[in-house]
Amino acid sequence: MTRTRMQQTMLATLALAVAAAGPAAAQDYPLKPIRVIVPFAPGGGTDMMARLTAQKLSEAWNQPVLVENRAGGTGAVGSVMVAKAPPDGYSLLFVTSSTHAISPALQSDLPYHPERDYAAVSLVATGPQVMVVHPSVPARTVKELVALTKARPSTLNYASSGAGSAGHMTAELFKSVTGTRIEHVPYKGAGSVITDLVGGYVQMMFSGPGSVIPLINQGRLRPLAVAYSRRTAGLDNVPTFAEAGFPAVDATQWYGVLTTAGTPRPVIDKLNRELVRILQLPDVKEKLFASGYYAEASTPQEFGQLISRELAKWQKVAKASGVKL
Repeated sequence: MTRTRMQQTMLATLALAVAAAGPAAAQDYPLKPIRVIVPFAPGGGTDMMARLTAQKLSEAWNQPVLVENRAGGTGAVGSVMVAKAPPDGYSLLFVTSSTHAISPALQSDLPYHPERDYAAVSLVATGPQVMVVHPSVPARTVKELVALTKARPSTLNYASSGAGSAGHMTAELFKSVTGTRIEHVPYKGAGSVITDLVGGYVQMMFSGPGSVIPLINQGRLRPLAVAYSRRTAGLDNVPTFAEAGFPAVDATQWYGVLTTAGTPRPVIDKLNRELVRILQLPDVKEKLFASGYYAEASTPQEFGQLISRELAKWQKVAKASGVKL
């Protein structure tokens, strides 16, 4: 047998061994602790979801599933850790529309690629962005606000928790759809934004429902619409943007799980099946619902397609607004 023929035979044997190892790897998986990277600081919605699902995975598989918060770079620090991890399913990444659609649309030099470097596992939850204004703003509907901003361009401002945040880009989407001019006031965190909005130092913002529903109920903020496909629990009387006449203002926040590209498909499928089961548990659905989110699982393919669509959408918004990080 020639050297070339021997090399071809060895490569073929190796390929067969790798293919055979896939089902075996899934059958035995997990044999050691799994780490779940949250690319944000502790205490937020993403962290809550990660810890909730990690606990359920640990209970199901009798293996430690450890949450690690790796904040920094608008999610880039934690994201790149999983992109460079061994492709074995033992490193999971809890991602959001910010880390894998908005930030990549605004930054061409991210140290990770939102699609190429990862394998999709499942969507976990979705939630709306709520447009709220200070009660001093003389507008009670979205159309009234649009008319007000066109009559007095650049006199109103909106706050966000930072440049490139979901609230910032949702406002830019709103501006591009409605043709309005509203000035951006970026902050360094969500807490100070809420304080200044309630104090009347800024006029409006887009926010997740959990942060603003108590203030809405107290009459300290006024909701105008939710950027979501349906009305939101706790805000049943607040229309969607589609109902308000602006269906293109759709800024659904989504959260999901990825792992490293190249992870064997049987391992991904096993992870997906368990996540789908967990997200159907009543206590999990209730916990997410109480925080303003809807449990929503998917197939790996569906989640990958969602990331592709969202990335293309926010690239268009970034180009129209001229926003860069």
